[in-house]
Amino acid sequence: MHRRYDLDWVRVCAFGVLVLYHVGMYYVTWSWHVKSPYASTTLEPLMMLSSPWRLSLLFLVSGVATAFLFGGPAGTEPGAGSKRRLLASRSWRLLVPLAFGIAVVVPPQSYYEVVEQLPGGYHAGYLAFLGQYFTGYDGFCDAEGCLYVPTWNHLWFVAYLWAYTAVLWLIWALAPRALQNLGRLLERPLSGLGALILPALLLGALRIALASRFEQTHALIDDWYSHAQYFSVFLLGFLLARAAPFWDALARLRWLALLLWLASWAGLLVYFHSYADADPPEMLRMAMRAVWGLDQWCAIVAVLGFARHWSPGDSRALRYLVPAVFPVYILHQSIIVVAAYNLKPLGLTPDVEGPLLVLMTFVLAFGLYEVIRRVGWLRPLFGLKLGRATPARLPATSGNA
Repeated sequence: MHRRYDLDWVRVCAFGVLVLYHVGMYYVTWSWHVKSPYASTTLEPLMMLSSPWRLSLLFLVSGVATAFLFGGPAGTEPGAGSKRRLLASRSWRLLVPLAFGIAVVVPPQSYYEVVEQLPGGYHAGYLAFLGQYFTGYDGFCDAEGCLYVPTWNHLWFVAYLWAYTAVLWLIWALAPRALQNLGRLLERPLSGLGALILPALLLGALRIALASRFEQTHALIDDWYSHAQYFSVFLLGFLLARAAPFWDALARLRWLALLLWLASWAGLLVYFHSYADADPPEMLRMAMRAVWGLDQWCAIVAVLGFARHWSPGDSRALRYLVPAVFPVYILHQSIIVVAAYNLKPLGLTPDVEGPLLVLMTFVLAFGLYEVIRRVGWLRPLFGLKLGRATPARLPATSGNA
């Protein structure tokens, strides 16, 4: 089996963008756990450059990884016992970190959120807060609503990834031929210009049909617009993981996709600026939801297409970063929230504080990863295999072998 090093690099870089995005959330006017006193609209156009598509990209890449893990629609089908072990292994790697994150990593985010945003503040201290957090206290409310605890905050991605994996595993276990046939059915129309047009139409249609009916909550049970878009791209990645014509088409379409992505991004900026304080005409609103779907998919095609074209190979850096991504992801948002809140008394301006927050986040997250990967009992809590870390080694031969 050939490893997709290009997708490894995409995943690493996408999670890096996610760190930058969450630092940015501190400085924009959008709701978040803590907010800078300098929060403004300045960074919002730059945030919009990745907002429509970054998570869809991660779900698509996760779908590809799942295909290789399971054997995929076109792979050799393991027996029932092997299938059960695959789901158990995947559950262990995702649900254990999720539970640990909810219990240990996420609470500081919620604590500083109530300290800063609760009317009158919160003065009982962190230990008292933890007692309320674990007992599901429902009194953390302000004019905009209530904070429900315990919570998974940014780790919703892990919960959704496990849920999509479990659903796909069930289909794969009960009706593997259905997945094989669907993959073959999609391969031809998605091996040319259709690779750019058809998914964009689907994502636009989903946004038109569902975005106004189902607010994105990240609460799993009532988040139907999120499920429609994220499971769609997850399934697409799974079905076309080994479909070389599809990936080659993305490489051919990369420049067109880049131009359409930037044009749709500019259109969205004009739209949101023009109607910041007024309701747009309904037809225009629907049209811009279609533009959102275009932006979403064209950005993904551009990223995957350029990665396929450049075909970055294996390296010591990649072999270090691939296992580091998940622990760094688990840790990063709590680091940002705690650091941002505690830097406030210094009165630093965003042009100084922002880069410092980025640097602190990466340094602390990777520093903690260095500890985690060396301590056997910590490793499963952050999605790493049991055992001790081994040095990253280059393959004996170059290329994607």
